[in-house]
Amino acid sequence: MNKDYFFCGVGGSGMMPLAMIVQAQGNRISGSDRALDQGRTPEKFDWLRAHGVTLHPQDGTGVVSKDQVVIATGAVEDTVPDIGAARRVGAVIKTRPQLLSELFNAAPTSVGVAGTSGKSTITGMVAWILDRAGRAPTVVNGAVMKNFATPDQPFASALIGGPDLFVAEVDESDGSIARYNPTVAVVSNISLDHKSMEELRDLFGGFVGRATTAVLNLDNPETAALAQTLAPGKPITFALGEEEADLSAHDLQPLPTGMTFELRVRGEATRAARLNVPGAHNVANALAALGAVRALGVDMDQAVAALASFSGIRRRLEVVGTRNGVTVIDDFAHNPDKIAATLKTLHAFDGRLLILFQPHGFGPLKLMQQAFIEGFAGLMRPDDVLLMPEPVYYGGTTDRSVGSEDIAAGVRAAGRQALALATRADCGDRIVDMARPGDRVVVMGARDDSLSTFAAELLARL
Repeated sequence: MNKDYFFCGVGGSGMMPLAMIVQAQGNRISGSDRALDQGRTPEKFDWLRAHGVTLHPQDGTGVVSKDQVVIATGAVEDTVPDIGAARRVGAVIKTRPQLLSELFNAAPTSVGVAGTSGKSTITGMVAWILDRAGRAPTVVNGAVMKNFATPDQPFASALIGGPDLFVAEVDESDGSIARYNPTVAVVSNISLDHKSMEELRDLFGGFVGRATTAVLNLDNPETAALAQTLAPGKPITFALGEEEADLSAHDLQPLPTGMTFELRVRGEATRAARLNVPGAHNVANALAALGAVRALGVDMDQAVAALASFSGIRRRLEVVGTRNGVTVIDDFAHNPDKIAATLKTLHAFDGRLLILFQPHGFGPLKLMQQAFIEGFAGLMRPDDVLLMPEPVYYGGTTDRSVGSEDIAAGVRAAGRQALALATRADCGDRIVDMARPGDRVVVMGARDDSLSTFAAELLARL
């Protein structure tokens, strides 16, 4: 029976693909979003309206019946009017992870992609390989997959395929990874991000334990330890240059827009492989994706060929453009591991980096304060400059005791150039003043769709 779903935060990167998949199953979709009320990213909401989604202000007026199923992000508080309205009318309330895990667990075959870093890219790679192999996967990603983006589907963070194979990016930050029962569990890496290491070991251990096959990274100490706990034959391991792994990459050669490497699969002849996305971290992501599709019986030659035409994920080291000799790059990096991968990839080629880093919240900034300082100070070159506005803050009761100046001061104390300014606009003005031919401007951050608009505006001003 068709249902009425109301998505609170329908324009969010995690909510929108889920809404599209639920709609494709024949359900009616409506929703609200703070960004809509604030006039942010209007093109996204115009697209949703054009595709049959009824939009309401986030004031509770859209929730009127006990027959509606109200979907909230994990972060939504009861003070949000839509949730209050749902309680008053007796509507069912589910979190996004609840709904996604129900759809995921209902599929006969499923691939769950987890880990601190690389999830969206690995999910996109798996989706593209399976699509090219004719497997018609249904996919939920946390970011736009450029291979599937078209003029009619510019926000292609979902792929609507058949009911038999479901691929999803799975999040550990809210603990919801405990809900998923995957056929194939991919864990790219495990490092400090939102939770303590003890909690993370429990969550990832359970996720892998419930799977038929686990695809694990031997280069990361935590995932390598996890592989040791599994019965022989359950893990498929991968690594850069590690002979003991089932899949390994050797002779990595960076190209300006990609990588070449030698792929070794245990028991098979060596293959030459090419990627159109840069950085050693993307070679590791490719190995994870190859491990996942191997578990599903996809031919390796076919999979490697598909990877060569994988065009990447929106906001993952995405070149916005070059103007007057200055290149602007839009990037989702927001934790120390992701930032390290971005800086290492960019430093494979010459040129000063002007880094705008907008932290994605006060909580993560406090949790990872020292790791942020050490990461930037350790990987920035003497002429690089870090500029930080205050963290993303959409209201609520979060602890705001650690701010951007705390990070900038620590980076300066370590001998690198760093500034904390009051607003993102102030940072942009300073970048425009400083930029010179040969520089690369990197706009980093998460949880704020307007960063891409900011990056495009910055390019136009250079």
